[in-house]
Amino acid sequence: MADYLVIVESPAKAKTIEKYLGKKYKVKASMGHLRDLPKSQMGVDTENNFEPRYITIRGKGPILKELKQAAKKAKKVYLAADPDREGEAIAWHLATSLGLDQTDDLRVVFNEITKEAVKESFKHPRKIDMDLVDAQQARRILDRLVGYNISPILWKKVKKGLSAGRVQSVALKLVIDRENEIKAFIPEEYWTIDGNFKKGKKEFQANFYGMNGKKKKLSTVDDVKEVMSTIKGKQFEVIDVVKKERLRNPAAPFTTSSLQQEAARKLNFRTRKTMMLAQQLYEGIALGRQGTVGLITYMRTDSTRISDTAIQEASAFITENYGKEFGRTQKRNDKKAKGSQDAHEAIRPTSAMRSPQEVKEYLGRDQLRLYRLIWERFIASQMAPAVLDTMRVDLDNNGVMFRANGSKIKFAGFMKVYVESNDDNKRRKRKHFTGSKKRRQSRVTIARTAPTFHATTTTLYGGEISKNARRNRYWSPIYVFSYIRYYPATQLCFFR
Repeated sequence: MADYLVIVESPAKAKTIEKYLGKKYKVKASMGHLRDLPKSQMGVDTENNFEPRYITIRGKGPILKELKQAAKKAKKVYLAADPDREGEAIAWHLATSLGLDQTDDLRVVFNEITKEAVKESFKHPRKIDMDLVDAQQARRILDRLVGYNISPILWKKVKKGLSAGRVQSVALKLVIDRENEIKAFIPEEYWTIDGNFKKGKKEFQANFYGMNGKKKKLSTVDDVKEVMSTIKGKQFEVIDVVKKERLRNPAAPFTTSSLQQEAARKLNFRTRKTMMLAQQLYEGIALGRQGTVGLITYMRTDSTRISDTAIQEASAFITENYGKEFGRTQKRNDKKAKGSQDAHEAIRPTSAMRSPQEVKEYLGRDQLRLYRLIWERFIASQMAPAVLDTMRVDLDNNGVMFRANGSKIKFAGFMKVYVESNDDNKRRKRKHFTGSKKRRQSRVTIARTAPTFHATTTTLYGGEISKNARRNRYWSPIYVFSYIRYYPATQLCFFR
């Protein structure tokens, strides 16, 4: 019989951890929270310092009974819920329900589910952090106060079944504010002139820049006619060529927010799907003879920090597979973001050596796509900057100036592995410019200034209106209750 009982949230996590700990440990799953505020009433005593009243969640009674029996038989109980505020609260609720001594070192935490990380964490158990527990309780109580007090007003004044929430309502207001801004926008017309130029067999495009050395906006048809009449039938001359070498640094490894945004842009994943797949990769995947292995670190984090061990492993992988020149010559110095808790590392693969190709046969299609995104972003973050040769060419015709810009990759650096979504399909070839140029044809285009884009999950997350663990939960009610229309292909969210 096992001497020690370890309690985690999920069966998948339990299975992986039990394999690492050996026969003396029995690992069981609580299936998330066992206690919560009652759904049928407020559950908060506003007359007694907002004291919450917890009850066992419906359907969780048998699980709690099983855990109590196992706890009585064990020499010691360890609580290994996730290493965040919510996990700390689950650990506290378990300790309370099981009657454990909370002055004892019950709590173990690990940022990744690997044999080394799990075993190391059990060497350093600690007490339950009541500051984290109180923070979680405060948010839970606020959720209940806002939701249960405001939702009934919506039922009376607007429509039955609607809801309000501490974070949900703020997110909805941001969507509405963006829509009002779009409706109030008054577009202005402007014109552009693109010229196609040729010398010998080389062709390139340049755009109207200004007149007499000054940048000019083409606001009217008369402005366009003035330019066209000035350059008609005449040759342009290259008056300035500026060549520069520019360094392009790789992005930092993923935080929860940046992973959700990039997965939406590159993979067209909704937030819920991204977090579900990330949870699976974190809790463990069966890799044939290797057994069940956690493939990524904990997926709820606001930090871009990386452990020294992971950096060294990535450096070795890069040197072996791409060459020493592709490795970073100095450690990244990513600044801690304002308001960041920095409690955990960035989201990264648990082993840089475990490439997407190596685990491909063990993963589902979407699991593989997300793992590849995380792996490539991490490896790229530890690679050398890309070096770009850029060129700007100014052409003149009787005071009318056109300008062309171009660039080409001199040294790929991190771009050999990963290109951010904003840069996909935007690589331009540089042309070589010298001497006089003959304009072959021009294209005049009328356009209008456009309002800001509709709100998206990306822009809402960028506003940091909630912490990572809440985002997946507050977003769903906004569109489920028909406050907005949600378009997965473009991530656009319209207030209805």
